[in-house]
Amino acid sequence: MMKTSRKALASSLVMLLVALYLLTGCSSSEGATSKKTGKWAGQTLTVQMIGTFKMQDSTDPITGQKVKGLNTLKEEFEKQHPGATLKIVTMPWDGYIQKTKTMVTGNQADVYQMPGLDSGYAREGDLEPLQPFIDKDHFDLNKYVDNQVEGWETIGPDGKKRIYGLPVFGDTRFILYDKKVFKDWGVKDLSAHPTMNEILEKAKQMTGKNPKTGKQNYGVYFSGKSPEWLIVNAAEAQNGSWGSGQKFDEMKFNFDSPEMLKGLNWLLDLSKYAPKGITSDQGSEKWLTKDNNIAIMLNQGPGSLISKINSQGLQKRIGIAQEFNNDEGKGGLFAGSPFVMAKNSKHKDLAWEWIKFSSTDFFQKYLWEEYNSIPVIKDAKKWKSIKDESQFMNPIFDALSTPWTPHYPWVNGEPRLELESQVQGALTGKISPKAALENVEQKSNEWAKQQLNNQ
Repeated sequence: MMKTSRKALASSLVMLLVALYLLTGCSSSEGATSKKTGKWAGQTLTVQMIGTFKMQDSTDPITGQKVKGLNTLKEEFEKQHPGATLKIVTMPWDGYIQKTKTMVTGNQADVYQMPGLDSGYAREGDLEPLQPFIDKDHFDLNKYVDNQVEGWETIGPDGKKRIYGLPVFGDTRFILYDKKVFKDWGVKDLSAHPTMNEILEKAKQMTGKNPKTGKQNYGVYFSGKSPEWLIVNAAEAQNGSWGSGQKFDEMKFNFDSPEMLKGLNWLLDLSKYAPKGITSDQGSEKWLTKDNNIAIMLNQGPGSLISKINSQGLQKRIGIAQEFNNDEGKGGLFAGSPFVMAKNSKHKDLAWEWIKFSSTDFFQKYLWEEYNSIPVIKDAKKWKSIKDESQFMNPIFDALSTPWTPHYPWVNGEPRLELESQVQGALTGKISPKAALENVEQKSNEWAKQQLNNQ
């Protein structure tokens, strides 16, 4: 009996192993042949993405929660496009400009994440205009948050403004403030749309020894390393602007305008109520902690903001207000990243499919819930994960829809660097505000002429 049972057991195990082998073999075979069949058979699409992305699942260092890897997008895209293979090339923000240029020059990808769309790629003919694809598919651009598509329009090699990229990663700027500090000083919370004077007066009122805690408070903080956006936005608050034109032969700069000068003087006045380390980005180390000593934070971005607020239990303490808008409700830096299609891509139809895929709820919700990337589609407002954070996300969506568009055409060129440098000089007392802005105006005009001559 024992021998018979052992033989029967052995026979059963052999049959089971054979069955498993055949099953595995069939599955592998089907997996291999699936790339050889289907509408997109044999096509490999290469996509470049910038940031802290990982292909495999990982752990968020702030929340300790599991973060789904980019394989989530890869699997879904390949499932929706039978026969296609998706290859995602990731790179960190550090050095991304040169790395992207190397990839574009070497025709190494079909689709690029390109925050610096105005840096010349479209003008030089490296990118494919998207309007023909949009028209062919009757693709509805109204699905995007207002102003997001317009922000990425840029000049092509024919000198005409076209859509070369569609928004994917939302970004914007706003003002944050600490309600507890305001309450300690008996100062009313910021308005939803504060004026330059309101910011200045309230910053002045809340600088000194906190009447409740006895500790030193500062009324305001801003980045002294990147103050250029504050000056431009202050001009917009007065119905001024940086200038006009996107073509180099049509650009007119207003950096030495009365509005810019008033904005710079306003910033110098504000600096009296900020920590001394602002020019080296020091002095805000306690921000978003329970020991915070700063009342107002200017020119803030989303990033991992909500995660930090939640992890510190500061939901009821942090308030949010809008940057300055002109009388038309427009103002502030347009930021973020679009996807663009390489002119030399051999898989343009599949590349377009990826760009469309990036506008879906699946893609946008993945970026939001896994990487805190602000969605660029209107339907995101319906998601539970967005509604749960409505205190911050509603104002952020408002800010996302009102920036100055199109994208400042000089943002990736010499004018930005010159404006940054000259404003820093004024903040440190090395140059007068008037002379600083005159220098920016002169350098910007020279830059535009040089760019025109280089075409």
